[in-house]
Amino acid sequence: MLNIEGEIVDSKPVDFGPPVWRLGFRPFFLAAGIFSIVAMVIWMASFVFAAPFSFSGIPPALWHGHEMMFGYVMAVVAGFLLTAIKNWTGEEVLRGKPLAVLFLLWLVARILPLSGLMVPLEIIALVDVAFLFLLGVACLRPVLKVKQYKQVGIISKIFLLMFCNIAFYLGLMGVLAEGVQWGLFSALYMIIALIFVMMRRVMPMFIQNGVDGNVVLTNRAWVDHSSLILLVFLWISDVFTAYDTLTGALAVLLTLLHTLRLAGWYTSKIWSKPLVWILVAAYASLILGFALKALSVFFGISPFLSVHAFTAGGIGLLTIGMMSRVSLGHTGRSVFEPPTIIFWSFALLSLGVIFRVVFPLFNMDLYVYWVGISQVLWVLSFAIFVMVYAPMLLSARVDGRDG
Repeated sequence: MLNIEGEIVDSKPVDFGPPVWRLGFRPFFLAAGIFSIVAMVIWMASFVFAAPFSFSGIPPALWHGHEMMFGYVMAVVAGFLLTAIKNWTGEEVLRGKPLAVLFLLWLVARILPLSGLMVPLEIIALVDVAFLFLLGVACLRPVLKVKQYKQVGIISKIFLLMFCNIAFYLGLMGVLAEGVQWGLFSALYMIIALIFVMMRRVMPMFIQNGVDGNVVLTNRAWVDHSSLILLVFLWISDVFTAYDTLTGALAVLLTLLHTLRLAGWYTSKIWSKPLVWILVAAYASLILGFALKALSVFFGISPFLSVHAFTAGGIGLLTIGMMSRVSLGHTGRSVFEPPTIIFWSFALLSLGVIFRVVFPLFNMDLYVYWVGISQVLWVLSFAIFVMVYAPMLLSARVDGRDG
């Protein structure tokens, strides 16, 4: 049976224990929201107020970058894929106790650096990498079983992210000289690539179904293909070479291509629909990331502005928007009538991106204040998300079905 989101739902609930273990989006989306608050508060205490944290010997800035990618983002990815693959294939994914075990691996990997016990880095790495490996296997099994090989490309990025994480830890351990940079920035590009593939699949549909009235959107296959190819070249050039001019040129081309694509999807009708405009804002922030990457090469602005346009902007806005939508649809609620307060969650996070990425362009002397304000806005945004969605994620579907 299909619901309005196109998901496969069983008419009779199956007993997988508490509702939180019935599908992957439930524990991982809830944990992502809570962890994003905890991690940001800790980072604010460290960066703005110079509070001392050990992080098991990991430098604070590297802990922040790693945990927002491999902690927060991977929780969202895990929740999304473990739910979507059931819809794509019709096959069972991890549920009940197996889902709880996978979640526990993710959670332990997050807690160990914060425990103050100075847990050996090798143990943290083993748990963290094991989570990604088992997530990849769990996603791959049903896809191969029904021979939906077109999905393998998406799932392969989980294993590529696992290798990025290995490189990061090997760098920290002094085994791989450039491992930290290769691992973190390769992971960023992998996540951006995954986002673009998924947005091409679902964003036009969400816009057409989510706004009032009929709209005609433009899709161009040559933009789809060329933009992904250029992104691969940008990743290689930016992470593994010193060809800055090539990196800047590729960033300019990607700015233009994605602007063209987004222009083909844009309609002014989105602005009355928070679950739609948040996705457009996320896409626009990713485009801004490419533009700022080019400006950092050709005009010497801080490269961290580009990084945060990609992460706090593109990834942050997209993930909170998708979690909000998926959580409504998969708990039996209407995605066309989201809770009114969720608008303020999206608005606060969007404002935080402006403080974090745009204001420093005009006054770097106040950089620490711009960062601090953006951190507060991030925390407030996700606090609203958790307050609104925790009851939904922890309780059974309102329509009585499984999921």
